[in-house]
Amino acid sequence: MILASPLASLPRGLAAGLLSAAFVFATGAPGMAQSSNQRTNAKPAPARAAPAKPSAARPAAAGAAAGAAAATAAPAAGPGGSSLVASFGDWGVYAAQSGRSKICYALSQPKERLPKNLNRDPAYVFVSFRPAENVRNEVALVMGFATKENGPSEAAIGSTSYALLTKASNAWLKNPAEEGQAIATMSRGSSLVVKAQSARGNSLTDRYSLSGFGAALERARKECS
Repeated sequence: MILASPLASLPRGLAAGLLSAAFVFATGAPGMAQSSNQRTNAKPAPARAAPAKPSAARPAAAGAAAGAAAATAAPAAGPGGSSLVASFGDWGVYAAQSGRSKICYALSQPKERLPKNLNRDPAYVFVSFRPAENVRNEVALVMGFATKENGPSEAAIGSTSYALLTKASNAWLKNPAEEGQAIATMSRGSSLVVKAQSARGNSLTDRYSLSGFGAALERARKECS
C-alpha cells in the first residue's frame, strides 16, 4: 500500500518541482549538481587547491525553485516517471526509470531551520541508488541557500559528525568513503543536524528527523536492487 508522502503538506507545484530537481540532481543532468563519483573522478578547477572539490557543481536548489514556480497544477511526479513508492515516518521513497537506467532515493525535508527569521529556499536531503552507475548510499543535500566557499559545514548525528563539502547551494560528505558509516549512523540516530555558513556570513542550521529513515533506505535499496 502506498502511504502518504512527507511532501503531502506542500503545494502540488512545489512537490512537482522538488521531484523534478531530485531526479536531475541524482542523475547528474546538465546544469545540476554532480554525484560523488563525478566529484571523485573530476579534476579540480585550476583556482581550487582541494582535490576533492567538484570542478563544476551547479545548484540543484535553483532547479527546485524554478520547477516550483513553473508547476502550478502538475501531478507529484518528476521526469522519467519519478513517483512516490512509499512513505515511512518523515521519509519518502521515490523511483524513476530513464531508458535502461533506474534511480531510487529516500528523501526528507528539515523539521526545523534556524535562525527562523532568515528567508531561504526549501532544503532536502537525499540518499540515492543508481545501479547502472554502480552508485549506492550516495548522501547529498540541497541547502536552500548559497553557501560560503570553503566555509565551515558539517552534518551531525548525535555525537558523531561528518565534514561537508559545499558548493553553491549543494553539499555532500567531504569524504565519500564515509557514506556507508554515515548511513549506518543515521539509521541508529533520531535527528540529523546540518550546519553551514552562507555566502553572506550567516551561520545556518537545519534539523532533519530520522524517523523512518532506516525503513525508507531499505525500501529504496530494494527498489533499485
